[in-house]
Amino acid sequence: MTKVRILPDILSNKIAAGEVVERPASVVKELVENALDAKSHSITIDIEKGGTRLIRIADDGCGMAPDDAMLAIERYATSKIYTDEDLFNIQTLGFRGEALPSIASVSKLSLTTRSEHLDLGCTVEMSGGKVIDISETGAPKGTLISIAHLFFNTPARRKFLKGEGTEMGHIADTVSAIALAWPMVRFRLTHNGKVVKSWPATMDLRQRVEEVLGRDVRGHLHPVSITRGELIVDGFLTDPAVTRSTSQKIFLYVNGRPVKDRVILNALLTGYRPRLMKGRFPMAVLTITLPCDWVDVNVHPAKNEVRFRDAASVGRAVQDGVRHSLEAVDAASRQFGGGDRPPSSVRSSPAPFSSPRFEPVPSRVAEPMALFEEAHEAPMEDLLPGSHGGDETGVTETEAPFFPPPQEAPPFPPVAEESRDESTVGEREPPVYPEESPGRFSHLRVIGQYAGTYILCDGGEGLILIDQHAAHERVVFERLKKGGASLSQRLLVPETVELGYREADALERVLDELVRFGLEVEPFGGTTFVIRSVPSLLSTEGMAQLVSEVAEKMVHMGQADTLERAVDECLILMACHCAIRAGQILSTPEITRLLSEMDGCENPSFCPHGRPTWIRWSRGGLERAFKR
Repeated sequence: MTKVRILPDILSNKIAAGEVVERPASVVKELVENALDAKSHSITIDIEKGGTRLIRIADDGCGMAPDDAMLAIERYATSKIYTDEDLFNIQTLGFRGEALPSIASVSKLSLTTRSEHLDLGCTVEMSGGKVIDISETGAPKGTLISIAHLFFNTPARRKFLKGEGTEMGHIADTVSAIALAWPMVRFRLTHNGKVVKSWPATMDLRQRVEEVLGRDVRGHLHPVSITRGELIVDGFLTDPAVTRSTSQKIFLYVNGRPVKDRVILNALLTGYRPRLMKGRFPMAVLTITLPCDWVDVNVHPAKNEVRFRDAASVGRAVQDGVRHSLEAVDAASRQFGGGDRPPSSVRSSPAPFSSPRFEPVPSRVAEPMALFEEAHEAPMEDLLPGSHGGDETGVTETEAPFFPPPQEAPPFPPVAEESRDESTVGEREPPVYPEESPGRFSHLRVIGQYAGTYILCDGGEGLILIDQHAAHERVVFERLKKGGASLSQRLLVPETVELGYREADALERVLDELVRFGLEVEPFGGTTFVIRSVPSLLSTEGMAQLVSEVAEKMVHMGQADTLERAVDECLILMACHCAIRAGQILSTPEITRLLSEMDGCENPSFCPHGRPTWIRWSRGGLERAFKR
């Protein structure tokens, strides 16, 4: 008897389902894409229990005849490609013919469909990949597919699913991403009988972008449009004043297909240089349209990755399109302001330092990024601002044309004269983190401020440089953590903020805890929240953006982190929101006040993110640099 056997169809379909059907959101993605390929104008998605109990998708597309419906449930049966050449000229979202049989093998499936040329439709009932019943039925033109009890016959896969809210959040994100690429199609999403999202059909992409990304992008959206032969890049992006702490609000599409692509992402972020602060991300919707034979979409089972024939050309087009759009914004801002001040500079005179509040000011300089031509060879972490090497605290080694890197020692006590070894002149010394030394910053003699960012002080036998943003961020963080709700101020006019489903579900976990620190946010129906009170340390401006970032941070952290850790992350975002910025000029009294406030911190040497607030060049190190 031979050892090698051909797998049964049901078993092979279950194996295929492991690649295609990862979670309920995968089912929704595949079925909605089929509905779009069927030229639908209206798609309704009904979900129960996060998709584990029921997924029902109805469309008004072309529908199928009974014979086609029977073939559609067979593996590798498709109406979208026929020859080898078609595989390299794919113009549809689906093409493999694996989705329906794979989904049917791990669920109880019901398919009802009718072609516009027929008076009656047909219904196919399946359970675990086996056909149970086929019957004629009256039905409107289009297709209705119901997926009940997903993974009922693969309990191991079912155990890997997350909670109902998390799975529904993934579904909402999937539908939102698809809706952005197809504004001319009406989408309606419900969960347990309640409407989650409803987007009417429109020919105005800006309207759909505002509906999906939220009302805080209104007035901050700028079009991107560039054509390079048969390559077209268009869409919308936000100006540098509206950013997020994660890249979750960047949506990329290739020929209408949502993708995750390093080349496009890196080119987009490079186009923003130097307008973005380190660790900040814009909100954007970019669509790349190019001939189908210029891109290979058959490189990933989920079809969310692509490979370009000429990735460098695509990257250059995206980068140029983003840069031209932002340059137009800069030009309009200068014309409106009547001066040469770029929009990323200080908007107005900073609040006096005697006030605990600081107006956030975007940075003038962003961290350099890798060229997009190398993006496809780098890991995804290298594409994100703030991920440019260095250690896990975010400190990187930068080029210093005149001085070697600082020699770190216990910072403020005098350092003995170091022996000079000519063989070590000019050699770089590895950076060492500063040690705790509370109560000593106010004793430093202030020399001045460099680049509106670093405070220079005489530390006796060394030169002390203090990062004003990191230092003030530490001060505000510890104040928020100690002050509690007694520092809260009631808003005269409460502000509302709209969130995504996942963000709303995650934010509700920490609402009670945030009240303790002065931030009072309440549900306002659906995924809308109302902000009623804010900590007095924070400016009341931009609170909707702050709450959105807090919610996105909660989603990024996931459910594994403790509540205490989640609240700390919220406080870090709040501290960063109101801390003074790089590029903000401070007077001598303001600098003196900041140094005094650092003395009262439990951990003044590091900001809440873990970056050092100060560094030191020893006198001996400076003398070696000058070969004294």
